[in-house]
Amino acid sequence: MEVLSIIGIVLAFATIIGGSILKGSGVAALWSAAAFVVVGIGTSAAVLVQTRRPVLARALVMLPWVVRPPTRDGVVLVRKILGWSETARRQGLLGLESALASERDAFVQKGLQLLVDGSAPDNLRAILEVELGAREHADMQAAKVFENAGTYAPTMGIIGAVMGLMAVMENLADPSHLGPGIAGAFVSTIYGIASANLLLLPIAHKLKEQVRAQAQLREIVIEGLLAIADGENPRNIEARLLGYLH
Repeated sequence: MEVLSIIGIVLAFATIIGGSILKGSGVAALWSAAAFVVVGIGTSAAVLVQTRRPVLARALVMLPWVVRPPTRDGVVLVRKILGWSETARRQGLLGLESALASERDAFVQKGLQLLVDGSAPDNLRAILEVELGAREHADMQAAKVFENAGTYAPTMGIIGAVMGLMAVMENLADPSHLGPGIAGAFVSTIYGIASANLLLLPIAHKLKEQVRAQAQLREIVIEGLLAIADGENPRNIEARLLGYLH
């Protein structure tokens, strides 16, 4: 559980609500159905126009990573690789078939299968690095969905504010409606700027960091499997792989 993300989200809402109360506007002033439609649906529409379906689907799958990131313990991974190294030294590469059967990660499975099949180290590296690059690129594109939403939201907020001011200008003959109308117009601006800077852009950056962390673990897997293929001493393998964790 990513506690800092949860605290940040809570503080984001507390900032807006608390600021409105302290400024004397009250909580009710923050609600506007029209502002929600313009900013929320408008931003969503822009994202849908820009984003391909597979990228959007991947973005929705990755969204929970903000509060519950994928398990990534580099030390445990290094120990696992060292175990594979010991097995390969004692039983040969075919002895890794048992590890292959119990491994759940598709990337690790592919690497172990290539190793068991006796692939040359250069081929093993080339195949796994292509997959690593493809996965990282796809996940980065998915994270950018929220970054793009964060760039559209403030603009939609301004559009909502202008639309609200247009409605106010049409009722200049009734002064009693001017104050509430202008206040309501600026709610759209708050929605757009706050959602972008307190939620959407931070979510995008958090997801990008998770993607980079996952890529680093896959790099450790590649280097570990190559070292096993070359028959390196487990101590040398450990020293090399632990360097990735500093």
